[in-house]
Amino acid sequence: MKCLVTGASGFVGANLVHLLVERGHSVRVLLRSGSDTRGIAGLDVERVAGDLHDRPALGRGLKGCDWCFHVAASYHLWLPDYAPMYRSNVDGTRDVIETAHAAGCSRIVYTSTVGCIGLPKADAEGRVIPTDETTPVGEAQMSNHYKLSKWRAEVVAREWAARGAPVVIVNPSAPIGPRDVKPTPTGQVIVDFLNRRLPAFMDTGLNYVHVRDVAEGHLRAAEKGRIGERYILGHREGNWTMREALAVMEELTGIPAPRWQVPYGLAWFGAACNEALARVTGRPPKAPMAGVRMAKYKMFFNPAKAVKELGLPQTPPRQALADAIAWFQEQGYARGAR
Repeated sequence: MKCLVTGASGFVGANLVHLLVERGHSVRVLLRSGSDTRGIAGLDVERVAGDLHDRPALGRGLKGCDWCFHVAASYHLWLPDYAPMYRSNVDGTRDVIETAHAAGCSRIVYTSTVGCIGLPKADAEGRVIPTDETTPVGEAQMSNHYKLSKWRAEVVAREWAARGAPVVIVNPSAPIGPRDVKPTPTGQVIVDFLNRRLPAFMDTGLNYVHVRDVAEGHLRAAEKGRIGERYILGHREGNWTMREALAVMEELTGIPAPRWQVPYGLAWFGAACNEALARVTGRPPKAPMAGVRMAKYKMFFNPAKAVKELGLPQTPPRQALADAIAWFQEQGYARGAR
């Protein structure tokens, strides 16, 4: 198939491009000027210069394409002005889907986030029950501007699907693995751990999934995803608390995991001070309030629908962590492990 991928310079996008090329697909990538393309270096892909709002560039990129993968997103937990993020995530999604539909794409895969899935709740015994695509959720539950912008972008994607566009939505959880060039916030935790710069942690949790499985989930969504449906791209055994994830990192590396758990109130106060300083200096806070609020919840999810309908692979989360650690070490992000 001939494909266009937006966000190809990002973590998930780069791994998706590698997978598509490996499977013999013809790939075009839409790239802004100055994009960091280390994640796709050396690949035989056609590069189209432009951004999400550049309709002529989108038209050139999508001409003759069978599939469109809209992976690009603006991801910030703090900005002095959030309007550009809404333009990229909401208006940009509308521009891409409208252009892809007009170009005759047979599948348009939109990359959302599990931040748009209903939050898990604890049962009577305090156990957190992973949620799935059917969990009730609405705009009021979007607790920060990033999540709200992605929610509104999902609304756009669903509206286009209802109008006949062949849109399939995927909701990745917390991908880890190779080619995390930036790195992502989850990857940064791993890097900080390896460099012994993680003195403490919060009582939070994520659904860890190998980025290769997330890339595969995108491909299978194009091949067999049902139009208008959402699919959580995660791992059934990947619901780990931060304490559990750090314990696995300790086993893999021999580096002692931090023992001190930061109380939520203290983290909230620190984030408030960070943001107050950021408003004065204009520099992003190291610990934004949005991140602390998100950490209050254990983001545990159930990917059974994607496993059943798409055949989503389930690489063990321990292997995903090992692969991420190895890649960061090989690329010089961190000191060596045992």
